[in-house]
Amino acid sequence: MTSIFPDISISTDRLVLRPFEEADIPELTDMMNDELTAAWTSVPAPYTVADAREWATRQAPAERTGGRGIVFAVTELLTHRLVGVVHIMKTDWERRTAEVGFVVGPWARGEGYAAEAVLAAAQWLFTGQGFERLELRTAAGNSASQQVAQKIGCVSEGILRNATVVRSRTEDGGWTDIRTDVIVWGLLPEDLEDSVAG
Repeated sequence: MTSIFPDISISTDRLVLRPFEEADIPELTDMMNDELTAAWTSVPAPYTVADAREWATRQAPAERTGGRGIVFAVTELLTHRLVGVVHIMKTDWERRTAEVGFVVGPWARGEGYAAEAVLAAAQWLFTGQGFERLELRTAAGNSASQQVAQKIGCVSEGILRNATVVRSRTEDGGWTDIRTDVIVWGLLPEDLEDSVAG
């Protein structure tokens, strides 16, 4: 039998992490068409309304029901505006490990939302689901994601050389793929305890 995460929402002081809804599709489309999001992720560029609908209504729910992970739409508690996405993926139920990825919309950057959302998901994963390790992988040039990893207490565990592809704008306005290194960050339950205590 496949293990699956419960269909839940998580609240913080400023955010709600919840399943995607049909109403999120326009904001998700806008967020994924941002230059930085396109550069650091593998989402289609341009990202269409059909892409957003496919993700929100089919692919994201299938991550949970298929036992592979769970996807949260991250929204502001007060305004309900879509802030970003937190995706717990590559779940190993036997070893109680997973990887986390995240995206934050351009309007919400620099507010600490990414760290708050990923930390909330990690705390839930460790305390509520009994997981023992969460991994975060960042492209070598993605300093914003590296700052999030450091802020929540992740430990840099090494570099995977030439392990991913990022996009860069070409002179004609298109995209070109560039190979780059990946920094692997690990987060254990005791790392969260240390970061809270510190």
